[in-house]
Amino acid sequence: MATDLRLRQSDEIQGDIVAGFKKDNVTLLFLKFEDAARARTWLRALAPQIATTRQVADFNEAFSEARRSSGGDDPKTLKATWLGVSFTYEGLRQLSATDPFEQAPPTGSGLEAFKEGSAKRAGALGDTGDNSPENWLFGNGRTQPVHAVLTIASDTEADLAAAVTAQRESAAESRIVIIFQQNAKTLLGSRRGKEHFGFKDGISEPGVRFFDRPSAARPEEVDGHPGTRIIPAGEFVVGEEPAPGSFTDFPEWARNGSFQVVRRLSQDVPGWWSQISVKLKELKQAKAVPDTATAEWLAARLVGRWRSGAPVCKHQDRDVPFDPTASSDNDFDFRDDLEGLATPLFSHLRKSSPRAGLQAPNPSRPPFDAKDLDGRRIMRRGAPYGHPFDPASEGPGGPDDPRGLLFVCYQADIARQFEFIQADWIDQPDFPPGRNPQPGKDPVITEADSVDFESRGPDGAIRHTPLSFQQFVQTQGSVYAFAPSVSTLRALADGRLTGQSQGQQGGGQQQPQPGKAYPCDEFVAVPDQQRKGGQSQYWAFHGEQCRRISVADGAAHTDRAVEGDSRLTTWPCLQGVGRIDCVLPMPDLQNPGGKSWYWVFHSTGGRQQYRAVSITCGGGGYTSTLERPDRDLTAWGSLGGVGQVNCFLPVPDQQRVGGKSWYWAFHTTGGRQVYRLISVADGAAHTDVLERSDRELTQWGSLGGIAGVDCFLPVPDCQRVGGKSEFWVFHGEDYRRISVSDGSGHPDRQVAGDRACSSWSSLL
Repeated sequence: MATDLRLRQSDEIQGDIVAGFKKDNVTLLFLKFEDAARARTWLRALAPQIATTRQVADFNEAFSEARRSSGGDDPKTLKATWLGVSFTYEGLRQLSATDPFEQAPPTGSGLEAFKEGSAKRAGALGDTGDNSPENWLFGNGRTQPVHAVLTIASDTEADLAAAVTAQRESAAESRIVIIFQQNAKTLLGSRRGKEHFGFKDGISEPGVRFFDRPSAARPEEVDGHPGTRIIPAGEFVVGEEPAPGSFTDFPEWARNGSFQVVRRLSQDVPGWWSQISVKLKELKQAKAVPDTATAEWLAARLVGRWRSGAPVCKHQDRDVPFDPTASSDNDFDFRDDLEGLATPLFSHLRKSSPRAGLQAPNPSRPPFDAKDLDGRRIMRRGAPYGHPFDPASEGPGGPDDPRGLLFVCYQADIARQFEFIQADWIDQPDFPPGRNPQPGKDPVITEADSVDFESRGPDGAIRHTPLSFQQFVQTQGSVYAFAPSVSTLRALADGRLTGQSQGQQGGGQQQPQPGKAYPCDEFVAVPDQQRKGGQSQYWAFHGEQCRRISVADGAAHTDRAVEGDSRLTTWPCLQGVGRIDCVLPMPDLQNPGGKSWYWVFHSTGGRQQYRAVSITCGGGGYTSTLERPDRDLTAWGSLGGVGQVNCFLPVPDQQRVGGKSWYWAFHTTGGRQVYRLISVADGAAHTDVLERSDRELTQWGSLGGIAGVDCFLPVPDCQRVGGKSEFWVFHGEDYRRISVSDGSGHPDRQVAGDRACSSWSSLL
């Protein structure tokens, strides 16, 4: 089992896929493009706002730590609003002006399911009758087509409302029609974390390899969550290694993305519970249940868990609502209950995830191991919508008030994962297979006209009592979509798909795509190669590698690669560093006697640290030395409360003034980037001081539309010229040019708008 957590640092994978937005307030906007060109313009502005895995993972970790510190209360000061976006097959085709599939997708594959869409495949999933697409509110394939799904999630209702308003206005400006808006919200009070039937939801989500920390004692499980298996990341993120036997022939544009299923499932709460009472009477008349059995007892067996989330297989007699360990318990596998006497074979828990309790058609063979079903897992991100049922209410909460579950899941293969679970397990009477009588369909969410309730009679023999259940969960909308990587989002905004040609040009010649520039982590000036012969050299760090580039003075600022990529491990001072976050030169130790000192900030195990290094220049060669080993970020007084420093920008006219140098420190705390003003003194101690507390990025007019800065690169011949200094600002795969003026307030402005990093030949 791999122990690295590299996916937690991904700025390519959208944040809801493996990290999970996990917000109390959610809105999904289902969008239709009226004008493809304007839709691309809309996407170009939207792409920098999309939350990444790194942002969401950092916020969630900080939130969890704050909750633990407060004894379980949610922190009031940690808030964030996240955006995610996905596109249907037709949406991708509109944006790219080409068929996303150069050849027809393989028959039976998830790619085929994505292209056909959920409406066309509804019948095979049991969406017939009242559940059929002709009754859907969105995605029915007949009226308004869905081209995109925009997810907006926030900690507060007010912040969500503001974000939704902003996105509705942005869509209107680009002639994008909002064909449906679905709001969802975590239920309050004792219902928190539960769906409308009253049962705790979202307990059985899998762990993800390279994202979740494995347990030292049981490395196949998530640390601190016994029974929660770690699943190969390729089951959820295209391009990562999947479970054995999974589909792997994806187009290049799908890399680092995930296929999304969205369904609106209405719930008739009074009808469902009334049916439970009726079926309990039938079972008592058949003497198939204890005389003490209650409606709660039977409902728990249909679900597989009690209302609190406690598994029935461990707590067969009653719920344990005040046992916090039971409410999130996944440490069971049904091996000792193959007959389904404790947890029925038809229960929702077993039908949707059989764990290690699934026998082969030949009952004499041992059950499958849980890992054999890794390729069937999905990542659920649902939330309830509507008001909780209140029989006394004549308005919100009344019997006829709409309520239900907004079901959202991510996977690499819709057919192998979501559709298989729905059609071959949940909606299949003969699952588990080879049993007589058949177990029946899932009675919680389907119409199950023949369910086999098994019990043990007085003589010890197994008795079979037939039951029939009506359906009280109705499908009212469904969409199959794809959540692309950040790189693919930017490509779509340019009217292309990553890794595809832009089509046939004049004369029948295909034009090659420009090379893909990498996101820059940091630039470090080569100390003895600044403004030498009209050239300045820099080490450009990206991921686990570094290259040397040069930038010429003059209007064109021509750039070129001086040396190709080499791994960080070739630098003695960077041993143990997987990726550099940022570097801060020690202000009074730059090139005295040919030696320059730096603080290098990097993350290990999800926690940022820093070390002191030196680089000695001379004779065209460079040697590096680790001067002080890693220390925790808390050693910097000016960085108190900072989760991760992203980059520093020196205040141009405040460098080594009165023995002090001032910097704007851009950092990620609570999942969003903000900045503060700090100073560092000359001298052996390099005393640092917080000069001004955090402010929002929106205070910088030159950074409008940027969700986060990766790094700054000074324009070499435009520093302190006419009282202004210019910088290239790198964010994702784009960059822009800004200026900062000397003097009070340090006014900033944008000199040149965003361009792709691919316009730098040195970064290809």
